[in-house]
Amino acid sequence: MSDLKRIPLTGSVEEKVAWARAGHLSWDGFLTRDGEISGLLAGLEREIEASRKAMRAGGVMLACRACEETEGGSCCGAGIERKYDGYLLLINLMLGVELPEERLEPNSCFFQGAEGCRLKARHVICINYLCKKVTDQVEPEDLSLLREAEGAELHTLFRLHERIKKLLREMSLR
Repeated sequence: MSDLKRIPLTGSVEEKVAWARAGHLSWDGFLTRDGEISGLLAGLEREIEASRKAMRAGGVMLACRACEETEGGSCCGAGIERKYDGYLLLINLMLGVELPEERLEPNSCFFQGAEGCRLKARHVICINYLCKKVTDQVEPEDLSLLREAEGAELHTLFRLHERIKKLLREMSLR
């Protein structure tokens, strides 16, 4: 438990992944028995799917894939994974995500897989950022729908993140 009390907000992505895995083994039952967390996890799953559906419908996924394949894409480049903390990785484990052991491509984000991001719960910059090239290709109405879906996703993710931190703080005081 002493290693689990030291929450990796900085450090290597491998340290953060290890902390999240150990925490998931230790706390998953405790956390998921909390009604608020269970509800937030279910809501987050729905909102993630709504955001991804809006990305597909607006052509964002196709545009990003084309950029990645033809131009070497830079949005999901190596180093972006440093934005992730242990809590966000713990949330991914709670959502059933299998965190990678190693980086797939040397110039890509640690969490980038062959089919895109391997995470469900993503950092705000990974959710919100769209380059000008992509926004120029997306119809304004589609972009508005996407931003609305992303806002709901981020709101629930923030509430879940804060609830987990609160419960773990309370648990460590016992």
